[in-house]
Amino acid sequence: MRKLYFLVPGTYGKFACGGLWAELKTVKLAQQICSADVVTYRQRETDQLFIDDVLAEKNLDQAIFVISWGFDVAQLAAKLKQYNVIYHAHSAGYNFRLPASIPIITVSRNTMGYWGQKSPNSLIYYLPNQISNEFENLHLERKFDVLAQARKSSEYLMQELIPALQQQCQVKLVDSYVEDLPGLFNQAKIYLYDSAEYWAQQPVSEGFGLQPMEALACGCQVFSSVNGGLSDYLDPGFNCYKIAGYSKEYDIKRIIKVLKSSQTIDLPEEFFAEYRTENIIKRFQVILDELNEFFDHKINFSANIKNLSKTRVAKLRIQSIYKKIRQKYFLK
Repeated sequence: MRKLYFLVPGTYGKFACGGLWAELKTVKLAQQICSADVVTYRQRETDQLFIDDVLAEKNLDQAIFVISWGFDVAQLAAKLKQYNVIYHAHSAGYNFRLPASIPIITVSRNTMGYWGQKSPNSLIYYLPNQISNEFENLHLERKFDVLAQARKSSEYLMQELIPALQQQCQVKLVDSYVEDLPGLFNQAKIYLYDSAEYWAQQPVSEGFGLQPMEALACGCQVFSSVNGGLSDYLDPGFNCYKIAGYSKEYDIKRIIKVLKSSQTIDLPEEFFAEYRTENIIKRFQVILDELNEFFDHKINFSANIKNLSKTRVAKLRIQSIYKKIRQKYFLK
């Protein structure tokens, strides 16, 4: 099995974010299957490989480069076109296309659907992000009625809903890094998450959205938006509530109703099994086996399926219109 090189711009400082942590988690999971290393390409780091040094090595046909940093993917794909490359897709909506020679692994079915339409000739796989086993319901006494995090939260949530809720119940708003997030979720009855407005301002989508799932695993009732990757697992009316539902008054009414109810949420572990380490490693093994077989094939064969380019789509539309006109006026 080929060695994996996971390319990231850097592993700390200005590059620190949820997407980076998710990618570094994936590296550790990959290391349980095959040889895998992190490679930086924007900043040199003393304890990491650097892209120029790696490309100077020999026998890179026995390696696979995994690219994931959306804004750099097009440039990296061009730079690495002579090598084996995988795109590990978190978010959807980046304005680039990829050749069929680059397989795509997506972290959500939402993103998989996006690339299934945009790159129909590419190999595409689904490998969800991991939810750590530490996120579980400890059945503790819950100190807070409502918990919310300021980051990525909508203006409506921060300036309207939360101030109104603070007049009726105990609300904890977190606006900094939390060391023990599982512990915090286990202290809250309800968790609020509303990222639709944030992602509407970005050129891309919510890639996965771990926090609502982590809150569910810890036994919180979740009021959330269902944009992007959140739609993979959130099911309003069955495992969560849709936030920002019609009016502030209706949101408050539903939240207070849940607080007063003795009903609790305790989803079975089977619900989370898809996102736990054991299942992800099994899926990863299957995917990597297939990809190694594909890269063996690519050595001797070229891509020969017509690409669904803008020009070809336009041509197909013209052909379709012509066919309809011909059937209507000339084949009677």
